[in-house]
Amino acid sequence: MKVAHLRLCHSRVFLAVAYLREAQEMVFDAHWRAFQLWGGVPRRGIYDNLKTAVDLIFAGKQRQYNRRFVQMASHYLIEPVACTPASGWEKGQVENQVAHVREQVFTPRLKCANLAELNALLQRRCVQIAQQLTHPEQREHTRWTVFETQERPALLPLPLPYDGFAEREVRVSSTALVHYDRNRYSVECGWAGKTVSVRAYADRIVMVAEGQVVGEHVRSFERERTFFDPWHYVAALTTKPAALRNGAPFKDWALPWPIVELRDRLLKRPGGDRQFVTVLNAIPHDGLEAVSVACELALEAGSPSADYVLNALNRFKPQPQTTPVPTPVGLQLKEEPRADVARYDLLLKKLALVALVSVPLLAMTEATHGAA
Repeated sequence: MKVAHLRLCHSRVFLAVAYLREAQEMVFDAHWRAFQLWGGVPRRGIYDNLKTAVDLIFAGKQRQYNRRFVQMASHYLIEPVACTPASGWEKGQVENQVAHVREQVFTPRLKCANLAELNALLQRRCVQIAQQLTHPEQREHTRWTVFETQERPALLPLPLPYDGFAEREVRVSSTALVHYDRNRYSVECGWAGKTVSVRAYADRIVMVAEGQVVGEHVRSFERERTFFDPWHYVAALTTKPAALRNGAPFKDWALPWPIVELRDRLLKRPGGDRQFVTVLNAIPHDGLEAVSVACELALEAGSPSADYVLNALNRFKPQPQTTPVPTPVGLQLKEEPRADVARYDLLLKKLALVALVSVPLLAMTEATHGAA
């Protein structure tokens, strides 16, 4: 576990953020989390010569900073200042705090379900410590009081977050997967065999092509894992509907229960997989909730079919309003049409009389032909 430690020098308010790896995108994420907590941005940042920020160290304070790190500092209007190597007194507030943070925050040992829960706990704990401890120079105030009354007003306004990611171009495999950091992530199947840009954030992986997001997953720090998004492969089901039964992306697919129930019933019929693919293709246009309601109506009506679902979806849509056509005065109807179902009964009686009259005539014609 790697822990980033950011600290305000005047008030001594700090934030600890935990990560599973030490990389540049984690440094960017830690800055934004701290700025959100503090409600502003400091004007100057004192940094140890971490590799994610400094490429080359020259004599004195001269440094060649990483290009992306300079972009982040320019975005937040921070003046970066590097410490002299092997000079711990220049960053004493942070250097001496490693043991204190371990004792105050991580003792007793924390237990959390995931990294997000851990970082939420760390933020609450850091605020509690600042609210409880007195300021070393202003003994009559706590650190949090000094921060709110003296330091927060001096911070720069909080801007939009810097889009901090590590980017690399990757070719998509024939199975619509990209390889990154010894894991595989799916993209929209239409990009199979093409090149996309993979953007690695601290907590997610985003694939971009032609200015559009073609895939997004929660970042995994395990190895040799494959992560599918079934929606990336729905378009391929139009030509390969059989993949719906045994395809790896569709195993354990979490769908609303009406859609799952409709799928189970349709797959028992011949050609039912194609019908269910038709239902799935309606989701991008009509939305998951609307299709789920339409499937529930089809099940209640006892007609689980794609036609019923599509018909129900059309009924949900607002119908276009028609403008009545003005009728000339000379073409007015003398008798307005009435919605009377009994008129069809009269028509059926007339057809029955015509049938009775036609039968003797047909018999007489056959007898005439026989005599001849």
